[in-house]
Formats: sequence, C-alpha cells, structure tokens
Amino acid sequence: MVFHKLASKAGRGIGVLSAIVALTATSFAVGTSASDASPTSPSPSATTVSGQPTPLPPSSASPQKTTPSPMPSASPSVGRNGMSPKPGDDARLRDLMRQSVGRGAKMGQANPDTHEPTGGPGRTMAVRVPLASTWQPSWGVSGIDVSAYQASQSGSTWTDTTNWSSLASQGVRFAYIKASEGNYYTNQAFSQQYGNSQNAGMIRGAYHFAIPNWSSGADQANYFVQNGGGWSPDGITLPPVLDIEYNPYAGKIINGVNMGDTCYSMNASQMAAWISDFSNTMLSLTGRRPAIYSTTDWWTRCTGNSSAFSANPLWIAAYNQSGPSTLPASWTQFSVWQYSSTGPFPGDSNVWNGDYSSLQRFATYGDTDPSASIGVAAGSANLGTQTSGILCTLSNGGCYQGFANGAIIWSRATGAQPSPNGPIRTAWGQSGYDSGQFGYPTSGIVCTLTNGGCYQGFQNGAIIWSQATGAQPSANGPIRTVWGQTGYDSGPLGYPTTGIVTGLLNGGTYQNYQGGAIIWSQATGAQPSPNGPIRTYWGSTGYEAGSFGYPTSGVVCTLANGGCYQGFQSGAIIWSQATGAQPSPNGPIRTAWGQTGYESGPLGYPTSGVVCTLTNAGCYQGFQNGAIVWSQATGAQASPNGPIRTLWAQTGFDSGPLGYPTAGVVCGLSNGGCYQNFQNGAIVWTQSTGAELSLNGPIRTAWAQSGYETGPLAYPTTGIVTGLINGGTYQNYQNGAIIWSQATGAQVSPNGPLRTAWAQTGYETGVMGYPTSGVTCTLTNGGCYQGFQNGAIVWSQATGAQLSPNGPIRTAWAQTGFDAGPLGYPTTGIVGGLINGGTYQNYQNGAIIWSQATGAQVSPNGPIRNYWASTGYETGRYGYPMGGQVCNGAKTNCSQAFQRGTISWDSVNGIY
Repeated sequence: MVFHKLASKAGRGIGVLSAIVALTATSFAVGTSASDASPTSPSPSATTVSGQPTPLPPSSASPQKTTPSPMPSASPSVGRNGMSPKPGDDARLRDLMRQSVGRGAKMGQANPDTHEPTGGPGRTMAVRVPLASTWQPSWGVSGIDVSAYQASQSGSTWTDTTNWSSLASQGVRFAYIKASEGNYYTNQAFSQQYGNSQNAGMIRGAYHFAIPNWSSGADQANYFVQNGGGWSPDGITLPPVLDIEYNPYAGKIINGVNMGDTCYSMNASQMAAWISDFSNTMLSLTGRRPAIYSTTDWWTRCTGNSSAFSANPLWIAAYNQSGPSTLPASWTQFSVWQYSSTGPFPGDSNVWNGDYSSLQRFATYGDTDPSASIGVAAGSANLGTQTSGILCTLSNGGCYQGFANGAIIWSRATGAQPSPNGPIRTAWGQSGYDSGQFGYPTSGIVCTLTNGGCYQGFQNGAIIWSQATGAQPSANGPIRTVWGQTGYDSGPLGYPTTGIVTGLLNGGTYQNYQGGAIIWSQATGAQPSPNGPIRTYWGSTGYEAGSFGYPTSGVVCTLANGGCYQGFQSGAIIWSQATGAQPSPNGPIRTAWGQTGYESGPLGYPTSGVVCTLTNAGCYQGFQNGAIVWSQATGAQASPNGPIRTLWAQTGFDSGPLGYPTAGVVCGLSNGGCYQNFQNGAIVWTQSTGAELSLNGPIRTAWAQSGYETGPLAYPTTGIVTGLINGGTYQNYQNGAIIWSQATGAQVSPNGPLRTAWAQTGYETGVMGYPTSGVTCTLTNGGCYQGFQNGAIVWSQATGAQLSPNGPIRTAWAQTGFDAGPLGYPTTGIVGGLINGGTYQNYQNGAIIWSQATGAQVSPNGPIRNYWASTGYETGRYGYPMGGQVCNGAKTNCSQAFQRGTISWDSVNGIY
C-alpha cells in the first residue's frame, strides 16, 4: 500500500492536518490510554486547509502536547452497542467528524509512522518500486476502486467524473466504490458511481473504510449496510469489503478526539476482536463475510498476524510488478491485488486473481444459503458461464441461478441441485418447474441406469431418460412405488415411455413403459401389466373398460409347467406355453375350475374363453383336459376328457338327449367304474364296458331297481337300442338286458337259461313276445320263471329253461298247480306234429296233450300213461285223451277216458 506524506497528498488525502487548533478540555482519547497518542501530533498553532476537517474552537488550555481529557460529561456513559462509550457513540462528534474529513480517507493513502512517501525496501510496505502509469498484470481480470475523489462537487451537487464506458473498453470488468467510513461519513457520489459502473457492464461492490477506535465493529457494519454496503447474490454485486489499514488520522487530534496511532491505539487481540465483530455482523446482515482489504505489513503489526480470518476473501495491496509476496497468516491465496494507485486506471488499479467466470462466482456465492450451497453446487456442475445472479423468486422461498447450460436450483428443503439443459430439464419445465407436480430437484442428474440411462430425483418423484424413450416423469405415488418394486429400469418394465395418464374408468390412471404399463385405480391400487400374451388379451377385452376391469395383481408365474396368471377385478387371465393366454372370468365356471385345483387339477389350463352359445343360454369353457359346462338349471359342472365326455359329445353334448351334466365325474363304482349324471340320465364307464348311456326312463329306472352296476345286470354294454317290434327298446348290460315296450314296460332280462331260451324263440319277435316281468325265483326246488306277453319261461335245476307259452297246455298246467302240481316242471317246450295237428308238452311227471278235438289233457306218468304209450299214444287205438285221470281217494283205482275208449287201472289188477 502506498504510504504518502500528507502534505504532498492534499489532492488525495484529507488535506494537511498539521494545523489543528489548540485542544480543549473536552477532547477524546481514542485508544487504550492517553500515552498511546501519537508523538507527532500536529502543532496547535496550525490552521486547517479550506475544505478539510474543521477543528473545535481553541480553549484556554495550553496548546502544547495536551493529553486528551476523558469523554465530556455530556456524552453517554454507555456506548451504542452496550459497550464502553466511543467517540462514534456521540452524535455531536459524529457530525463534527463528518464536517472535518471532507471527502474522507482514501485506500492506501499514508504511512502514519513516517508521513513520508514509501520508497524503502521494506517487504511489508505496499509499494516497493514506482510503477509506470500504463503497466498492468498480464493475467486476471482488471478492476478499479474509486471514492468521492473521483467525483466533482458543486454546492450540494455531486457528479461522478469517471468515464466508465472508456474503462470498460479498456477491459475493466469490476469496480469497488467507497460507501462509508467510520459511522460518520458516506460517499455522496456513491449511488452514481455504483450505478454508472453497473451500466457500463461491470460487476461492482462497496467498501467501508474502518476506523476501529471510533466505534464498534458491529456499529460500523450496520452503518455500512445502511449506506450501500449490502449484498445480494445477483451475480453483479461483489461482496462487501472491510478496508482495514494504516490509520489515515494517526497522531491527530480532531475535534478534541485523539485519533490514535497507526494501529488505532489498539492491541492485536483488540484489533482481531473488532474485525471479527464487523465480519460476523456483516455475515448476519448480508449472508456474506466481507472481503478484507489490507497489507501484510499492517496486518502483521496490528493484528499480530492473526490467522483467524481464512474464511474472508483477501484483497491485498502491494504496489509492484511481481505481485504480492508474503501474505498475512490467515490466507494462502488472495482474491484481489491492488497493484497501483497511479494508473493505469483512475483511483486505484486492481486485478482479480482468476478468470471472469470465477469473478462472477465471487460476486454470486456467499457464506450462507442459498448462495453458499448454490456456489458449492456450481463448482462441480459444469454448467458453463453464469447468465444470471441468484434469483429468489421460486415457490416456498426457493432460488435459482441461470447458466449457459442450465441452472442451479435451491430450496431450504432440498438444498442446491444442478439442472443442466437437456431432456430432463425440459420435461421438468413442461411440468411447471418447482411449482409443478415434481417440486424441487433433490439430486443432480445420475447416469448409472441400464443402457446409459439417466435420472434426476425430485421432491415428488423423478424424471427418467434413456436414448430410446426420452425423458419421462415418474411421479411419487403408487405407480412409481410398484415400478420400484419391479426393479425400476432394470426390471421387466424397463423405462417409462409416457407420464402418468389420467381419464381411465372410475378415475383410474396408468403409465406406459417399454415393457408394458402400470395401472392404478382406487379400488385395486397400482398393478403392473407387462407386455406379453396376458396384456395383449386384456387389451382385446377393452382393458379396464372391458369385462375384466382393472388388474388386482401383477403377472405371477408360479403355475404348473411354467404357466402364469394375472388377477383382475372380474377374474383372471391364464397363460401357458401350450394354451396361450385365456380368460377365466369370475363366475360359476371359474369357481368350479378352482374346486378342481385350477391348472394343477385334472382339467389343466383353459384353452378358450367362456362361450355362451349353448342351449337355453348355457356356457362352457374349454380346458386342456376337458371343459366346464354351465346352465342356469344345472350350475357349472366339469366335463373332463375321457370316454364319458366323448360319449356325451357323440350324443350331441348339451343339445343331445342327456342335456347338461348335473355333476362331475364320480368314480369308485364296483370294479373301478365311473359315471357322470346329466339332466336326462347318466353316462357309465368301466374298463371292460367303456362308456355307455343310461338315459332317464323306464329302462334306467328298472336298472336302478335292480341295483345299478351292483345288481345282477352290472354295467350297461350298449346304449338304448330302438327298432324292436311295436316300438320297443332295449339296453344290454354285462349280465343281460332291459327290454321295454309300450305294452309291457321295462323288464329285466338277465343272462341265464331263461334269457337264452327266450333268445332261442326270437326274443320279442318270437312266440313269447316281450317279457312282462323280471325273473322270479320263488318256485319249488329253487326254480325260476319270467313272464312274457305270451306265456312264461320256466327254469329248474333239473329241467332247465322251458317255454310255457300261453294256451290250453299252459292253462291245463296252471290248473294242476304249475311246478308245484303233479306234473312238476316242463321238460320240453310245446311239441307239435301230432296227428290232426295235436301238440304236447312234457313235464317231469308226465305231459299235457292237446288236440283240436279234445283240448289239453294232462297225462301224468304212471301205468295208464305207460299203457297208452304202448298203444302208440294218440296214433294208437285210443287216440287223444278226452280228460284227465280220475282216481279214488286212495288212488288205488284210476281211469282216463280217450277218444276211443277208456284205460283203467287198479292196484290189484293193473290195467284193465
């Protein structure tokens, strides 16, 4: 810093202060004690120079080296900051001091220790060698500092005399303007100089010339801020500066105030405390620690080379062409170097230690948020040059700073985050920036996603970008939560391809992704719908507006054989490699399928949707292994593939004679048999007989009465066969048949000698006609019979099955008591071929013989029959019998009349 002799610097300093009036008894001692007063105090006989400080009127006190007296009694006993009173606490002294200092002190104006121009070699001096007025450093950014000395005054009017546009054309890019001094002086040209420098395109700031022993640091900081020393992070306002240097009034008594020595008569700890008080107050008032202007020499002398102020930027004065050498202990680097007070620019010439961008950052970023955080973020954001200062016009008190390649956004909740130009920032802008749905960014852009994708987090979600999908919003909420559960971009859905789209049924929303979509409704929550056959099928139904409604689950692939399903409000869609995607709507068919065990049950996967084209509005759904069939009357019934279903199909399914199934297939019958009931009967299956119909009707009823498959007939081996005479029908069984005619009803015809005998007659077309009963086995000796339309067939163990056709012979046999009578069981059928068309039937104990002439006559075994036989039966001399045998009660005498005689017998004579 230049140390000038005051007498030679009348144009730069406060004027010659060597002529001061005699001290009065009311003079102040500023500093630690009276003995600290400068030994080179001006002579009291000197007079002040016009326009320079005006001393108090002389008093009767001696004019020689008067020791200042204590503060006058009129002064307050406590200072303005609650501390010991100082001169600046007295309004009268402040006003007198304002009048005395004229245009105030200049930066680097004097070395109060010598009052001589500084030409010595001392390294602690501001100036080492005289500089050519045109020299300036070849690095950095040029700047100046000015004060009221770069202005003219006419009466009360001040005019800035600096040619700012010329300076700008010479490369000057920043300016500091003196705003205040102590708490008594303000630069009357400050506003003009401040505004004109800005209008010339410069970054400008204000500095305060400190008089530390005049008032407290906090007091002078407040005074500075009130008179132009404020700061805002607008990018064009430099941080406020504390000019703390050699006392410009050292050794002087002004208006009775002893102004102290070079260090303001303060020891090092007091000086450091005062600077700290000023700095902390500025930080509190402006959010910015002030830069400190000083020299290494002064700082070492007056602060004890304090190292406590490294957080404050350094503006170092050192007038040379090689730059500052040793810096004060608080700093390892400087921000601004004041290298000349004699050119090349008006005022003092300075250089910023960096490029223009760093100067802009210096002007923009303070020590408190938001500017501090924005400054930190800007340091690593690579956003290019700043295009604005920090503007705090965002929602909820948020701030931002524009850059060539984006912005940095700050809010109290999220801190400072970069928002570089690009698709993510564009998408955020389209959403309304901070006032939109996403709020403030909570992170920078992170490019660690799959396939080179990037994202940026926001208060209410994120914006996601990939080369394939562009930038898409992912708002916080159920859809984003589900996407996260799937693995975000690395999951099956991949990147979003749209934002959240509203307008679905019942207020639902969705978001599309590379691999599908996520669908949300109030009722179902958010569910993924990945691309694939299930989603394709759902789409074919009309998505949420279709029959299935909204999905209620994601796609679950834990089914048999690698199958998958997705649940929906109204059912499910089921997929397997073999069957593709098939619907399974809620309802009786799905319920029935569930009861079978779904896809792991006997039916397997569905192979079709539900088809409702059956008779009486019935429906069915095909499955790998059958179908489920529903009607209003029968409900849903399984129809598994197999012989029963095949036979039902052959009958015409639901439109055939059986109608709809009324139950599933039931197994567990004898010999491993199974059946399924239908509206109009059943289908019955065994390994040996296959599947056979058992239609409702008299035949099935008769089979039921026989005990179904556990009865004598066992399983059917055919269906009902029609075409018998007179419209009759029959059904064969393992052990017989059931025969029906309108006249006789359904009758069981079990396999055995009776059925065989009937068969030999030609069944219903033979002489016996249709059976009129089942087989009855209540005859003597365990005999059985079956009634027919035209008689009966009678069986005994001894005689076998014999026909007993209706007619005179059967009538005659009946009259004898049938099998229980004397003839016993027939041993033959009716035998024709006798003379004159006669017939006969043999029995165990005789025969019955019939002719047209004689009718049917019993011929029991015995001597009479034997004798008749010996004569040639009906061909012999006796002809046909005319009646039965007539015996006495003891049966010792019998006779039988014939056409041509009588044959008699008694027990004594025999035949006679």
